[in-house]
Amino acid sequence: MTFLTGNHLSRRTFLRGVGAAIALPMLDAMTPALASAKRVGKSPVRLVFCYVPNGIIMKDWTPQGIGKEFEMTRILTPLKAYRDDMLVLSGLADHNGNELGDGPGDHARAGASFLTGVHCKKTSGADIHSGVSADQIAARAFANQTRFASLELGCEDSRTVGNCDSGYSCAYTNSISWRSPTTPMPPEVNPRAVFERLFGAEDFHLDPATRARRANYRKSILDMVREDTQKLTGNLGHSDRRKMDEYLTSVREIEVRIQNAERDNHTVTPGIDKPDGIPVAFADYISLMFDLQVAAFRSDLTRVSTLMIGREGSMRTYPEINIADSHHPLTHHRNNPEFIEKVTQINTFHTAQFARFLGKLKSTSDGDGSLLDNSLVVYGSGISDGNRHTHENLPLLVAGRGGGSVKPGRHIAYGQETPVSNLYMTLLDRAGVHPESFGDSNGKLAQLTQI
Repeated sequence: MTFLTGNHLSRRTFLRGVGAAIALPMLDAMTPALASAKRVGKSPVRLVFCYVPNGIIMKDWTPQGIGKEFEMTRILTPLKAYRDDMLVLSGLADHNGNELGDGPGDHARAGASFLTGVHCKKTSGADIHSGVSADQIAARAFANQTRFASLELGCEDSRTVGNCDSGYSCAYTNSISWRSPTTPMPPEVNPRAVFERLFGAEDFHLDPATRARRANYRKSILDMVREDTQKLTGNLGHSDRRKMDEYLTSVREIEVRIQNAERDNHTVTPGIDKPDGIPVAFADYISLMFDLQVAAFRSDLTRVSTLMIGREGSMRTYPEINIADSHHPLTHHRNNPEFIEKVTQINTFHTAQFARFLGKLKSTSDGDGSLLDNSLVVYGSGISDGNRHTHENLPLLVAGRGGGSVKPGRHIAYGQETPVSNLYMTLLDRAGVHPESFGDSNGKLAQLTQI
């Protein structure tokens, strides 16, 4: 049921039906309600952390030139349209990804320490131990303001128990988000489950066959809230009706893509293990996961998300770009030009998918700007050189303006060994979250707000 605060629409309004609840995008009718909270013209800052595994070919990632006059490299080229919307950062290090006396296991340590700044305990048992990740610090701060404290998404399934890397638990390679030092937040990899969680359908926990039977009785989750939608839109102005139409259309498009993927699952070549709702084409899979985040942000269902494009040590192949070799072994290229070229193509494929996400954020209005204007989106890896397993000079970029708190369009080079935790302390601060300490941070980063 929708509801009003005074004569104006509350920001907490949901379209409700039997077994469904759809939050609304930002509407003009909400502005007076927000004024009472002193938030006129001020949209919340969203924090996004997008992780790619196994390192990157750094010579084709790191730009030449500092400041505004940097040259886009081969791997960054797909992001050319968003050059002025992002900061490329060099010199930041994840010291706790190093062995520090624990021997092999760089992939596990990279995943576990990337957002925590903590050297994880070497164990393959139940006594795992890392730290609280930056996204979860933000999630705690925003928990009472949104329906979901955070979203943890992934594009590659993996077990969370057992030994996945030289004596390190699979929990470390499978999760970059940690609610507590002993509680990882495994990513959800099925788009259908994410959709049902976001939009409140009651059948998300049911098996695919039962869901299919129920689907025969309704075309869409939007049918379940049709009556409430009609009541609301009848009281909205022209601009808000247009926004509602665009938003509900985007929800339906995501739903259709998931339904198509579920139908495709029945015609996939036998032997391919693909859960319901996951598209066959990897680019479609990533795009769907990114679009679910956009839908969640525009309706303020959450302000924090993580996405693992792949887990550390990923063995994924990339037939869509004619690479049949597994990703991880290729990164141990031993300076073989053919292997290096294939890894570079994979790295570039990843940035191309990320570019589409930035495009969606930039084209989605939010307050006086766009979702990209009001977001801080981190893209990077906990390993730089996958051949040598180095954790210094990490490949990192930050897209968005954080509501005007960051000045993008530059390449900034920091001193070697500057903790990457300093970046997260700074981004948390820009989002209005002020922890006393975080991981191995020794301060905040300078220059992010300088032109």
